Amino acid sequence: MKNLLIAAALTTGMAASTASADGHANDVTLQLQWVTQAQFAGYYVALDKGFYEAEGLNVTVLAG
Repeated sequence: MKNLLIAAALTTGMAASTASADGHANDVTLQLQWVTQAQFAGYYVALDKGFYEAEGLNVTVLAG
């Protein structure tokens, strides 16, 4: 449950971010707490479908 709340908070924070004033994407690095597992699938699906880019974010996901 704790991981779910952390993931929800991170996702909400990322979604609330917008492109900077000059129109360039904000660079965001997401450091996972462990090696890539199914629990992190949402981050990768959002990256693959372009959800972060649509919100003006240039996201890099790093395995723990």
